[in-house]
Amino acid sequence: MGDAMKLLFLGTGTSVGIPMIGCHCPVCTSPDKRNVRRRSSLYVSTGEVAFVIDTPPDFRQQMLDFHIERCDAVLFTHAHADHIFGFDDIRRFNTIHQRVLPAYAEPETLADIRRIFNYIDDKPSHLGLYRAQIDFCEVSGPFQIGDVKIIPVLVEHGVAMTGYVLEHQGKRVGYVPDCHRLSSEAIAILKGVDIMILDCLRYRAHPAHLSVEESLAYIEQIQPKQALLIHLCHDIDHATLEATLPPHIRVSYDGLSISS
Repeated sequence: MGDAMKLLFLGTGTSVGIPMIGCHCPVCTSPDKRNVRRRSSLYVSTGEVAFVIDTPPDFRQQMLDFHIERCDAVLFTHAHADHIFGFDDIRRFNTIHQRVLPAYAEPETLADIRRIFNYIDDKPSHLGLYRAQIDFCEVSGPFQIGDVKIIPVLVEHGVAMTGYVLEHQGKRVGYVPDCHRLSSEAIAILKGVDIMILDCLRYRAHPAHLSVEESLAYIEQIQPKQALLIHLCHDIDHATLEATLPPHIRVSYDGLSISS
């Protein structure tokens, strides 16, 4: 038996991050470091491979703060700014590893990323400019990144949005950071995962994200062994929400590290 799959929460916040610019609410000014939330991203590592899910605008600082010096691949959920705008900084890992890196996403998301980062391809610049070198890989079904099997899960978020199930050594982790509705097909794929990481923006309803009540209702249907809430806005104080949750459901925070 090899190393367990480790999950490091690089960011757990919504698109504006917490604290928000110019906001002086109790959460944005909270002394609880768990209320400081960069934009959502997850670092996945085993003994064989390491990759990130999404590259938010905070990507470079996340790599520095968590002392990450290995990244073999990038996996994208969707092409909203808060999930892709740090992508250019992946070029540092081209240099460290001395090779082209793969980036995976479903076709619509991949098309948006290639449009926005239209100077990035899998070859070095003929002018000698410092640019990322990426092999763009379309996701149309299950695939492997090293010893981790990846199963895409299509969910509703307003744009093409893909959650994922990560399988490693018989353990299954569901990751759906942005979502306002899970279909019965998506729930069936996620059913019974060991760890479910799910969108939970705020207490009030939102047209593109899950509320606390909605997120907990989906967790009840999925029936994971453990669940973690992510993509939180400043309406949610970490300690206040966590105190109301059953033992198997937690509020994620930047820097949280767990193994599956």
